[in-house]
Amino acid sequence: MKQDFPIPKEIINITQTLEKAGFEAFLVGGCVRDLILVREPKDWDITTNALPDQIISLFSKTVYENDFGTVAVLSEEIEDETLKKVEITPYRLESTYSDNRHPDKVSFSTKVEDDLKRRDFTINALAYSISDNRIIDLYQGLKDIKDKIIRTVGEPEKRFTEDGLRILRTIRFSCELDFSIEPETEKAIFENRELLANISKERIRDEFTKIIMSKKPMYGLILMKKLDLLQYIAPELLETIGVEQNKAHAYDVWEHLIRALQHSADKNYPLEVRLAALFHDISKPESRRWGKEQNTWTFYGHEVVGEKKARKILENLKYSKKIIEKVAKLVRWHMFFSDTEQITLSAVRRMITNVGKENIWDLMDVRTADRIGTGRPKEDPYRLRKYHAMIEEALRDPISVGMLKIDGKKIMEITNTSPGPKIGFILHALLEEVLENPKKNTEKYLESKSKELINLPEDELKKLGEKGKEIKEEADDAEVKKIRGKHWVQ
Repeated sequence: MKQDFPIPKEIINITQTLEKAGFEAFLVGGCVRDLILVREPKDWDITTNALPDQIISLFSKTVYENDFGTVAVLSEEIEDETLKKVEITPYRLESTYSDNRHPDKVSFSTKVEDDLKRRDFTINALAYSISDNRIIDLYQGLKDIKDKIIRTVGEPEKRFTEDGLRILRTIRFSCELDFSIEPETEKAIFENRELLANISKERIRDEFTKIIMSKKPMYGLILMKKLDLLQYIAPELLETIGVEQNKAHAYDVWEHLIRALQHSADKNYPLEVRLAALFHDISKPESRRWGKEQNTWTFYGHEVVGEKKARKILENLKYSKKIIEKVAKLVRWHMFFSDTEQITLSAVRRMITNVGKENIWDLMDVRTADRIGTGRPKEDPYRLRKYHAMIEEALRDPISVGMLKIDGKKIMEITNTSPGPKIGFILHALLEEVLENPKKNTEKYLESKSKELINLPEDELKKLGEKGKEIKEEADDAEVKKIRGKHWVQ
C-alpha cells in the first residue's frame, strides 16, 4: 500500500544512509501505527537487513545495546527527545521463550516478512518504506486500525506465552488508543493470566503507569478486573469491590476509586495525583463500621491506615521513593477540611505544614477527584472556592516589617541605640513609607531614614509607628479582599 507521511529529516537521513550502503530500511512497529493514526510517535524504530557490525560502521555515534542485535544511533545535540536515540534492529527470527519474556535465541534474517511475523499485534506488525512510500501489511493491521481492534499476530496463546508482559500491553494499547480487544485475544489473556506472575514488578509497574497515565484509565482498571489481572498488580483493590458506602456515595468503594482516577485523567493531573486518587480510600474495607447513631456506614481513620497500605502497594510495584512519599502523603491527608464555616486559617496553615507547600494544590486536586468520584458530585462550588481562597491567604507572604531591607538589630547598630519601644516604632514608620512607595525599600534609604527618625521625641515617633501599623492592617485587608474577590467568596 502506498502512503506518504511527514517524517523528520533525521529519520530520513538514517534510512537513506542504510539504503545508500545497499541495505533495506523500514520504519516498523508503533511509529508506523501512530503515523497512520495521525499521532505523534513516541519513538522511532527502524528494521533492516544490515547486521549490527554493518549498522555501526555507517554512523558516527552508536551504542550496541543488547543481545538482540539492536543498535542505537545517537544524536544528542537534537532537542527532540524522540530523535536523540533511534533504534535500528536487523530482521530477526526468534526461538522459544522459556522464561515467558525473552527469546532463548535470536537469529538474523534477510527478509522483512520474517521480522513482522514475530510482532505482538497486527497494528504493530506494519513496515513502512520512506523511499517509495510503501506500507507492508501482512496481517491486516491497517484494517484493524480502521476498525479500532487489538488482535495478536497469529495464535493469541502463543504470543502471550512468548512474552507474558504482552497481556498488560494489550490493556495499555486499548486504553491509549481507545481500541477494543478482539474476543479470541481477550479470551487468551484470561486463560494465560498467570503468566504475569513470572514478570518482574518493574516491568509490570511500567505498563501499569502507562495505563494510569492514559486518557481512559478507568476502562483499563475495569478490563483488569474483568480478566482477573488485578491479583498480579494491586490485589488490595479486589478487597474494595462490593463494599457499600454511606449515603454520600452512589457507588461502592471500587467504583468510587476508579471514577476518581478517571476524573484525574480527564483533568490531566500528574501521576502522583492519579495514583492517590486510585488509592485514597484503599483502606475503607477494613475501616468500615456500622454507626448506630448515624444509621449508616462509617470509615473513621481509613486515611491513616490507607497511607500505609498505599505505601505497601507502591513499594511492591517498585515505584521510586519520591513518588511513594508523595502519594502516601496525599492519601494520608485527603480528608482535610469539611466545613468552611468552621475551618480556620490556623487549621489551613497546619495542613500546609503537614502536606508541604509544594503538595497543597495536588492535595486539592485529589479532593476534587474524590468528590467527583462519589457519583453525587454536588461539589459545592462555594466550598471549593472557599478552600482555594483560604489556602492562597495562608500561603501569601504576610505584610510585615519582615519585608523591610533593614531589621531592628541593624537600626540599633547604626543609631547606637539600646533595645526599646523606639525601635519598633521606627520599623513600623519605615514600613508605612515602603507601602506607599516600594522603591524606598533599599538598605541605603532605610538606614538614612532610621538615623533621622531616632532623633524624634518618643511620643511623635509613637504616632508615626501607630500610623504605620494602621496602613499595614489596611494593606493586609486589601490583599485578603483581593484574594477572596478572585474566588468569589466572603
